[in-house]
Amino acid sequence: MKHTKIVDVLQSDQRSQSVTIKGWVRSFRNDRFIAVNDGSTIHTIQCVIADGIVSETTQQQITVGASVHIKGILVESEGKGQRVEIQVSELTVEGLSDPEELKRTILSPKRHSLEKLREQAHLRIRTNTFGAIMRVRSKLSFAVHQYFQKNDFYYVHTPIITGSDAEGAGESFKVTNLALNDIPKTEENTVDHSKDFFGRETNLTVSGQLEGETYAMGLGSIYTFGPTFRAENSNTSRHLSEFWMIEPEVAFNDLDDNMDLAEDFIKYVVQYALDNCADDLEFLEHRLQQEDKQKPQAERAEMSLRDKLSFIVDNNFKRVSYTEAIDILKNSKPNKKKKFKYIIEEWGADLQSEHERYLVEKHFKCPVILFDYPAKIKAFYMRLNEDGKTVRAMDILFPGIGEIVGGSQREERLDVLKEKMAALDIPEEELWWYLDTRRFGTCTHSGFGLGFERLVLFVTGMSNIRDVIPYPRTPMNAEF
Repeated sequence: MKHTKIVDVLQSDQRSQSVTIKGWVRSFRNDRFIAVNDGSTIHTIQCVIADGIVSETTQQQITVGASVHIKGILVESEGKGQRVEIQVSELTVEGLSDPEELKRTILSPKRHSLEKLREQAHLRIRTNTFGAIMRVRSKLSFAVHQYFQKNDFYYVHTPIITGSDAEGAGESFKVTNLALNDIPKTEENTVDHSKDFFGRETNLTVSGQLEGETYAMGLGSIYTFGPTFRAENSNTSRHLSEFWMIEPEVAFNDLDDNMDLAEDFIKYVVQYALDNCADDLEFLEHRLQQEDKQKPQAERAEMSLRDKLSFIVDNNFKRVSYTEAIDILKNSKPNKKKKFKYIIEEWGADLQSEHERYLVEKHFKCPVILFDYPAKIKAFYMRLNEDGKTVRAMDILFPGIGEIVGGSQREERLDVLKEKMAALDIPEEELWWYLDTRRFGTCTHSGFGLGFERLVLFVTGMSNIRDVIPYPRTPMNAEF
């Protein structure tokens, strides 16, 4: 039986026409009014059962969570808050939902905390909040591809299993098919990786950047968009062990071009969400407003969710050097009064989330792009400035999030790159292929990485990154 999505039924201008819908029961009142949702919209449609239309047995099966097929006539609704409803002519219950079993799940009518919803991540998509979040996530994902394809970027699938650690941090998940209870050892009593599947030590990727650079050297403008993994023991509202990264890389772009690209890209995808997720953003905004009412006045948001998104689109990002930012932070009240957890005492400090949010939310009150960071706190592949102590790095900071983008102009000079690798004990033989890109037609090039979940976090207004990915992977948690 063909059926129509509820989102299309609700938008239809046709009346007195026959329609068929399929979905899940959200509520059933007075043995007459069924609210049905199929995931295509935040809204339900009311279906009205006249006497004698369904048997008593079927009527008893119409419970919250049950899946139903409904055929009927679309008419003007007599109730408040809805334009149309369906007068049921045929109803079939396809999947039962036991009312007693339902009580132990988050599908029961009472309100549940986000923590409780995470415990039943397989069911939370049936709630209004998570339906809205995941529809927005899907639209944002499409917008990412649309932006780069419109701008003549090529989509590159970089490897998930790799022998390189792009960040040089060593916080990677190891990949092996060795029997863990009988690991082969070398004479030095270390793991003999020559006996492993790939014949060498491998791990899950922390970034597709290095491989992306090599493809930019032939295709000009590329982007990756895929899963990345960090074995970082961070139990925070901003970190995941598995997340999705967007990483464009462009040959002949310098740092200024890179900042322009990142700002234009972010504005495009945020505007796309505003244009295409109106109902879901309205719901999420109302949800935030209800949450805000429980907070002290000083902690309430200054702007509504959609106003905040429009502010991002309509205003230029403030560009500030790291050196200028350090001066601002050193002289700030929180720093002088030692209210920062990490006090800024001198140039060279690695900025923490509290510092980033102060710059964005208190000082500049707009998105900020910091650039020209100290070389010692940034990765080896970033281009060294003429001062010999800073690199052509940039981070984009957002309100409520902190860093949302990290990028740089890459070090294109072979001799300088080799010196930086040697200083960090990165063996040349491990990255011989990366060094080759500097041997054969090297050029200025730049790129950045944007954690997709942090973008979704910002656009939906949620406060915990575990709530914007279907099944969060975090330390001590790989359920589902």
